[in-house]
Amino acid sequence: MSDKNAAIWFSSDGFNPKAKGINGRRMAGESLLRGFFRNADVPEFVCATHAGGDFDAFRAVAEEEGVTKPQRFVRLDDMGKLPPVETLLYSSPGISPELWRRSVLGATRYSICGITHTTCTKAVQQAFFDLRMAGQQEWDAVICTSRAVQDSVLRQMDLIDDFIRARFAGPPPRRPQLPIIPLGINTADFARDQAAGTALRERLGVGKDDVLCVIVARLSVNEKFDPLPLFLAMSQAQSALGQTKLHLAMCGIFAGENSKSVTQNGAKALMPDVPLYLLDGASAEERLATLSGGDMFLFPIDNIQETFGLAPVEGMAAGLPVVATDWDGLRDTVSEDVGILIPTQMVKGELMTSTTQRYLGGTDNYQQYLSQISAVTRVHVGKMAQAIVTLARDPDLRARLGAAALKRATTRFDWAQVVPRMQNLWVELTRIRRAAKVAKHPPVPAWAVPVLPAAGHVYASYPTEIFEPKSTVWRAKVLPKAALDVKAMLTLRDYGATRRMFEAPDHVAAVLTLLAERRTAGATLADLVQITGFPARRVERILMWLLKYDFAEEADD
Repeated sequence: MSDKNAAIWFSSDGFNPKAKGINGRRMAGESLLRGFFRNADVPEFVCATHAGGDFDAFRAVAEEEGVTKPQRFVRLDDMGKLPPVETLLYSSPGISPELWRRSVLGATRYSICGITHTTCTKAVQQAFFDLRMAGQQEWDAVICTSRAVQDSVLRQMDLIDDFIRARFAGPPPRRPQLPIIPLGINTADFARDQAAGTALRERLGVGKDDVLCVIVARLSVNEKFDPLPLFLAMSQAQSALGQTKLHLAMCGIFAGENSKSVTQNGAKALMPDVPLYLLDGASAEERLATLSGGDMFLFPIDNIQETFGLAPVEGMAAGLPVVATDWDGLRDTVSEDVGILIPTQMVKGELMTSTTQRYLGGTDNYQQYLSQISAVTRVHVGKMAQAIVTLARDPDLRARLGAAALKRATTRFDWAQVVPRMQNLWVELTRIRRAAKVAKHPPVPAWAVPVLPAAGHVYASYPTEIFEPKSTVWRAKVLPKAALDVKAMLTLRDYGATRRMFEAPDHVAAVLTLLAERRTAGATLADLVQITGFPARRVERILMWLLKYDFAEEADD
């Protein structure tokens, strides 16, 4: 059963959209965590994190989900305690830091499984390069959430491997597994609330026979979708429909004033005959009311920031037919029995080289980069208008597509279906890893991890000499009466301001007390270790601190 389990690499920033801000990554992270709690048949839930505070947040979500199974905390700096679980789930493709962390234990100790979200940032693209340079193995994985994402990752992997061959005149290492497993949702959370939907339509003044098109998304003209082609399509659709009245409700959070002004001014200029309602996407109740009151869900994505698109799946779970662009992961989620996909076009790669290089070199920022790519990505306005008209004219078709959408969301994208697929992947990773020869993957000494070797090793030429206390005899100095004691000096130095204590004050004081008690004969490192029971590493650190602040000295000084 442990082979089907994975420790969740947990940080509140990636799993708490309410406190940290709503975005796709956090919404997906919270949904995954709750879906895992609800659907994973495992003996325990394991949280791998830096500190107890994050484990408290992990347990709070478990409590909300009614989890009764044990929950265990594994410190990320003590991953040797991960077993019997043998997989770490990391909610990003940027698994290189965890690969380096694992290297000191040996690459065969456990598997690491990442997940793609946005893949077009410099950081993520660099992360794919870095994982090929790190200790990534074939028993590691990065889950690709759609066929299009997998294709884009494979294309970059090909370029990376070409570089490796040219740079090092040898074959690249084996790649991680790159399976296609979609993101999921808890479909019951989006069940249509007829009363809330009716109340919303009444509040907005949408008539019984009117057609309300809805969008639930982050409202960013640079990072999500340019709304102007949609407004053109809505206006064309309204002209074709005649007496049937169209309405558009956009429920979300604006990325900034630019997105808000483009949306509001664009709607006034381009679809003056279609009312636009801007609803509060920060409210879960408003989001559900929007889905419940809508007649169709629109998702006109034209941006490379999008990779999967959870929002249309949420619309499907509310029983809505979908009109979306034929774009990356959307073509995996929106099948022809649940909605209509609108053709898109993009200029060829060489016409984007300058734009990409400006972003790579820091001349342009991420927003500028995305907006420039969006500008040369076409959404077919006429076909979008036709799709809206087709659904607006035929309530029976909307009902059939909506029913199929609900079924598809439930049978393919509910976490009850997705979590077992992830667990089967972890079993396969474990099988591959256990077949590997441990001797071929020895641990890397912690001081020798190449991306950040121990400071005392890398900077060995900085000091006059390296501290070697093994055979030296130490003693406490006789201090002036007005001198601060150890604990007062530690308080004055205030390491706590960095939220990292150097060593426990009682431990420092204990070593100094022992040196004072043996002032005449002095004490060696071995003496101090034996009498205090502290590890040699701790005693050496404390000795250096005592020397630094003039509490101790060499006995022969």
